[in-house]
Amino acid sequence: MEKSKVYFTNLRTTSSMNLLQKLNRLVKKAGIEQIDFKDRIAAIKIHFGEPGNLAYLRPNYAKVVVDIVKELGGKVFLTDCNTLYVGRRKDALEHLDAAYENGYNPFTTGCQIIIGDGLKGTDEAYVPVPCGEYVKEAKIGRAVMDADIVISLTHFKGHELTGFGGALKNIGMGCGSRAGKMEMHSEGKPRVGKKVCVGCGTCIKICAQSAITVTDKKATIDHTKCVGCGRCIGVCPVNAIIPAWDESNDIVNKKIAEYSWAVLNNRPHFHISLIVDVAPFCDCHAENDVPIIPDIGMLASFDPVALDMACVDLANKAPVISNSYLAEQLTKAVDHPEHDHFCATHPETNWKVCLDHAEKIGLGTKNYELIEM
Repeated sequence: MEKSKVYFTNLRTTSSMNLLQKLNRLVKKAGIEQIDFKDRIAAIKIHFGEPGNLAYLRPNYAKVVVDIVKELGGKVFLTDCNTLYVGRRKDALEHLDAAYENGYNPFTTGCQIIIGDGLKGTDEAYVPVPCGEYVKEAKIGRAVMDADIVISLTHFKGHELTGFGGALKNIGMGCGSRAGKMEMHSEGKPRVGKKVCVGCGTCIKICAQSAITVTDKKATIDHTKCVGCGRCIGVCPVNAIIPAWDESNDIVNKKIAEYSWAVLNNRPHFHISLIVDVAPFCDCHAENDVPIIPDIGMLASFDPVALDMACVDLANKAPVISNSYLAEQLTKAVDHPEHDHFCATHPETNWKVCLDHAEKIGLGTKNYELIEM
């Protein structure tokens, strides 16, 4: 397969070129103007950030993309779908409150915000996935599927279930309705290390499925209720909750690729990723840890697979921040090479599975040409 073009710009600025101007130039250089936006509706898929987390993308970046779409004659809205876990984004009302609290509103971004799967996460479209090995009919937020064009604007960071959260994670998992997210998460189910658990109950508060109980100061996860969302892993203060050590995480990654295919197939799409504030965990956390690597830059491409691959390669070349979660993990690492920052951060994950599967089903290619601006 021919190499996909991925455009990159670093974060250095001058008095005549700030970051927002650089993003505008990058997106246009990468070819977004090739898309016919005239009188068509574009959905910009973004993560508004869980309140308390400060690593999410600032709304200023979104406005740059919104303004470009408008310049090209399109109509545009920002979107995300409701979460599976308990938090501030589990229904559309709270989700909008959270977005506004984090600075996303029509006045700062220049467009409306629409929660893709409706008030309670049940407004979904059923999309056939003929190439799917695990997903035959994806459940995607209806507003996302009603759009004519899809643009992803992604904060590239670590992730406790998939190794990293890039464009495919933003699109596949992010555009799934609540039922869709349950389908993707239904494999990897964690367990509790009883010797480590202190019975604090933090995991109970974050579990939307009431799958966790504490008895005699030890937590237990009921796998008949657990959907494998992995939130309990991230919030445990003593690291007592352990992901399944089987192929389940790999299946989740493959389902994310198949859901991404369902979202993007048969309509124009364009993708932007920012490697900034690379926290070890997802922006779904109500907190963000010290970045694991320094800020790197902004990238854009028509190919989400190539874009994710380029982001990983750039991130793995970056030095590790000394007081970060990754630095701590490297002191424990035995089987994972230091040059793979994301395997070292989350040894139980294998991010390569998602990209390999996405390439297999025709979503893009890992083979790319990096064009630096």
